[in-house]
Amino acid sequence: MAASRKPNELYITRVFDAPVKTVWEAWTDPQQVGQWWGPRGFTLTTRSKDLRPGGQWLYTMHGPDGTDYPNIATYHEVEKYARLVYDHGATENTPPLFRVTVEFKEIRGKTTMDMTMALATPEAAEQTRKFIRKAGGNSTWDRLAEYLHGQSGHDKFVINRTFEAPVDLVFEMWTHPEHLAQWLPPAGMTTRFFKADIRTGGSAFYCMEGVNGVMYGKAKYLEITRPERMVYTQGFCDENQKPARHPMAPTWPETMLTTVEFVPEDTDRTRVTVTWEVFGDATEVERDTFHQAKAGMTGGWTGSFDKLEDYLTKQPAG
Repeated sequence: MAASRKPNELYITRVFDAPVKTVWEAWTDPQQVGQWWGPRGFTLTTRSKDLRPGGQWLYTMHGPDGTDYPNIATYHEVEKYARLVYDHGATENTPPLFRVTVEFKEIRGKTTMDMTMALATPEAAEQTRKFIRKAGGNSTWDRLAEYLHGQSGHDKFVINRTFEAPVDLVFEMWTHPEHLAQWLPPAGMTTRFFKADIRTGGSAFYCMEGVNGVMYGKAKYLEITRPERMVYTQGFCDENQKPARHPMAPTWPETMLTTVEFVPEDTDRTRVTVTWEVFGDATEVERDTFHQAKAGMTGGWTGSFDKLEDYLTKQPAG
């Protein structure tokens, strides 16, 4: 896709851990699409959906503040399990905002979704890119990933971000404590590592300090495959590394499992996917606390990713 990039187009690629039939149905079944379509916090009402060339999908998105956003999507191509082309963002009184082409391809049981949004001019594309980012529109595809996980009985939190940096450099930002400390802590907090043996089988002990005091944490690295993937558990502890609860959320699960995947989208572009889930035994209250906190997790990871994005621009070239 990189070779055919055009300045008036926006591109999104996601890989979902589900067969193409399942992903296609999540897109095209009105009951299923209502479970995930739109930025985090939005809900959806479908008035009608006529999935054929020339047909339309009439729906209204409901913002978390109560604002309604009516939409009309008009389909131009419908190739079952493979391709959709439609105009997006029209209303009864306004024309479409852009044309969307979505291609689905299954490889070894997983589905790659390649999306292209074509706008009239490069300036319109840049304006739309900024609007989507500000509105949290890319969390739509995170919600789809979570919905697909939920279909198999696993509740997970997913968030993606594409960085304008090569995959090796982005991977370094996650595996060296001097880099992690610069971007990972939430806004208003700092991180200090007492121990950081970041390798398969290694562990880390750290603290985060802020206006609400000091929180200690431990991480155990289960898998590090350079530069594609890292998997680790993490949990709160006290200053002696004994397990402890989140000081401001006592029903937060004791241990979380984090999976981070790094995929080059181009020579100097890397997509990072973070998947978070409860690890080990947990009560229903703890699992519900995790589920209900997804909006807050989105805000926290977005803040960290914003800091990482800025930090990457300060790294020496090459």
